[in-house]
Amino acid sequence: MLKKISLIAILFSIFNTSFAQKDSTGSKYSITTSGSIDAYFRNSFSAPSGVTNNLTSFTNSNKKLALGMASLKIDQSLGKLAATVDLGVGKRAEEFSYNDNGFLAYLKQAYVSYSLTDKLKISAGKWATHVGYELLDAPLNRNYSMSYGFSYGPFFHTGVKAEYALSGKSSFMIGIANPTDYVTTASASKVVIAQFSTKLFEDKTTIYANYQGGNTGGSTSFSQFDVVINNTLSSQFAINYDGTIYSAKDGASTNWKSNAVYVNYDPSSAIGFTLRSEIFDDKSALSAGAFGTSIFANTLSMNYKIKKLTIIPELRLENAKENLYFNSSNKPTGSNTSFVIAAVYKF
Repeated sequence: MLKKISLIAILFSIFNTSFAQKDSTGSKYSITTSGSIDAYFRNSFSAPSGVTNNLTSFTNSNKKLALGMASLKIDQSLGKLAATVDLGVGKRAEEFSYNDNGFLAYLKQAYVSYSLTDKLKISAGKWATHVGYELLDAPLNRNYSMSYGFSYGPFFHTGVKAEYALSGKSSFMIGIANPTDYVTTASASKVVIAQFSTKLFEDKTTIYANYQGGNTGGSTSFSQFDVVINNTLSSQFAINYDGTIYSAKDGASTNWKSNAVYVNYDPSSAIGFTLRSEIFDDKSALSAGAFGTSIFANTLSMNYKIKKLTIIPELRLENAKENLYFNSSNKPTGSNTSFVIAAVYKF
């Protein structure tokens, strides 16, 4: 692990300058770097020894300090051509690239883009999914722990995509990718990905309609439809929504669904609060968690900002219709309460 962290430190020291110049042909090029480090402590109040009572991504520990991820992103552009390399080490990065080993497990994103016109751009490589509201990198989320919809949806795609600006406020993306969350695979199956986005009401509302789907071999297939709505009500209030349904067909059709609402309140530039309420319905036991029930999860997070550092204390309450958790007596129970305090530094 020290060698992996040292690699990122060396890369950061090399590229820790943002600059723009022109090459011999007169084309403008630039290199920018960004990154983050996050760590957390999580406590499930009723979990017995050796049990975490954690069913979502990136916080699978109990009564322990843990590194989330150290991340470094390098973006370069040269005229109409652009390239991105995004590296990460830590459990968050490993769980994100869970199908990969070696260096590929720490390669979060790597893609190149070419702008054919001022409206049409083609990209190829590996990139984080367009599906959903939440993102891999901790600085980009206001809740530190992740939703069920994020945890059991796609993480990334590897393939080629085209993005077209329909107008100043709307755009469309379509692409072909490997099976979800695979950089390389022996499977010949491909996944279609798509997104339509638009802004409304003087740009205070943004709507994203997302899709992924394809054949998974033989007569089996899957599809996922997702809608994200971001609403800025004022400089202090925002209400956002993410609704998704994942369906699979292998003779009979089954699905899982997630509906999550995010309420943001920022009393000042240094303090913000976010309440996430999510209903996750997996009665068909289709998700990777195979829960066979529905879960109601509420997460209240405070973001306290000190320059580039954000401290996130968080309380999470979950209730399931079946006994998915364990109490202090090591007996199954249908509810769990946990607390997280996280530190996120962005550079």
